[in-house]
Amino acid sequence: MSWSLQRRLGTADAVVLGLAAMLGTGVFAVWAPAAGAAGSWLLLAVLLAGVVAMCNAGSTADLAVAHPESGGGFVYGRERLSHGAGRLAGVAFLVGKTASAAAAAGVFGAYVLPSHPLPTAILVIIAATVLNTAGVRWTARGAYALVGGTLAVLLVVVVVGLFSTQVDPVGSAATPDVEPVAIRGGVIGVLTAAGLVFFAFAGYARIATLGAEVRDPGRTLHRAIAIALGIALVTYLLVAVALLVGFGSERLATEPTPLVALVDAGEASALGVIVRVGAAMAAASALLAVLVGVSRTALAMAQRRELPSALAVVCSRGTPFWADLAGGVAAIVLAVLAGPMAAIALSACSVLVYYAVINLAALRLPASQRRWPVWSSVLGLLLCVSLSVMLALQQVLTTAVALAVGWAVCTVLSRRR
Repeated sequence: MSWSLQRRLGTADAVVLGLAAMLGTGVFAVWAPAAGAAGSWLLLAVLLAGVVAMCNAGSTADLAVAHPESGGGFVYGRERLSHGAGRLAGVAFLVGKTASAAAAAGVFGAYVLPSHPLPTAILVIIAATVLNTAGVRWTARGAYALVGGTLAVLLVVVVVGLFSTQVDPVGSAATPDVEPVAIRGGVIGVLTAAGLVFFAFAGYARIATLGAEVRDPGRTLHRAIAIALGIALVTYLLVAVALLVGFGSERLATEPTPLVALVDAGEASALGVIVRVGAAMAAASALLAVLVGVSRTALAMAQRRELPSALAVVCSRGTPFWADLAGGVAAIVLAVLAGPMAAIALSACSVLVYYAVINLAALRLPASQRRWPVWSSVLGLLLCVSLSVMLALQQVLTTAVALAVGWAVCTVLSRRR
């Protein structure tokens, strides 16, 4: 018997699932490398990342309404550009979001069990995969509590950072073992930092992949993407301000876990435990949401013969069981091969390529199907390409190889079938 995905998610469900993907790994892990690139111009990098996200959100929302089905950029590129463009978008999404899942699991392991982070990361990926096979509605309900807890923890960090005395700077007598970081700065530094911070915004793509599972897609997708992105932007700006006030850009660039370090160094050090628990909750919520997006894109690609047909099977619970399982296994492999920081870089570059295809596809929409102006898609396309090539050369080359191999494999499978 064949089964189809059920339209049972409302606007609030879609917003929470998007926030679960955005208010996760990035907000706890991306600040040190971003500050090392942008320095005191970190806020400008956050705003630029927000502009890129807004342009991408407009293109995504218009395309999601025109094509209300699971698959996201793979479907949009295929229908509006070409099979090859859709294939590139699909591969970029799978690589980027699988890397994001591996990064989230790595952050979870580092906070929950620092002495054995990798085994912990593997266990949490297995648990998230099992939960996702139980159905999207269950996952959405769990995400409500996780997102609420994360926002509460981030509020604690903002208050402590804004109202506590600044932490000792690098090179002072209180920090003899802290090595200063060479801050790049300038236009290139801001663009590099914006590309890294964009990793934290990219979760709204999770909403677009639910096109076949939301009620009234024309209304729900537009509203959910705009609301989730607005909440995330305000949250990131507040956290960035608090970290700059509490640390200064030079010290922030040396802190791999700045949110915990800020609270531990302040007058409310006892709250550090809460922040650590919040980081674990956020990583878990991001992992839940991202793995669902991976499986839905894999489902759409398998239905169009770009991936093995087994991934197109939807079980009686209304979930793509084998696609969920494959996404979990891929995340485990990447978690073993790369650490959280390397996974974040791979994800950021891949997702920027994904959105470049989406913006290009949005330019092919007729005026009657657009709510956002054409110039926003053009700007989004240019910024995505610019930010992706401004990342470190090794990261760009690694992404290029991963996308080329994935594209070639999907092409061979498609032609053989």
